[in-house]
Amino acid sequence: QVQFVESGGGLVQPGGSLRLTCAASGTIFSIYTMGWYRQAPGKQRELVAVVSSGMTKYEDSVKGRFTISRDNTKNTAYLQMSNLKPEDTAVYYCYIAASTAVTRLGNYWGQGTQVTVSP
Repeated sequence: QVQFVESGGGLVQPGGSLRLTCAASGTIFSIYTMGWYRQAPGKQRELVAVVSSGMTKYEDSVKGRFTISRDNTKNTAYLQMSNLKPEDTAVYYCYIAASTAVTRLGNYWGQGTQVTVSP
């Protein structure tokens, strides 16, 4: 009942920039939290950045380099990533916590988009 359109991943050199976009659709009544997690090979999935009620939270290693924003009218979030480092290489998953036709509060994940930072 929730679909995602994710875009913006790809290959970039160290120091470069990328902008991820995530648009959620379906029988969504309200999105409480929206953002991204990432998972690198052999590692656990970790929070990158989320926005909820105007408040933002960032993983320590991305503070000052990544900026998350959200357009509530479009159920869309954006992650501007600058000064990218090889350690940012991972699959980035869009995430929402939302009320839908099925549940008052559920966690939903996008299919993921690959970000690779390499010379």
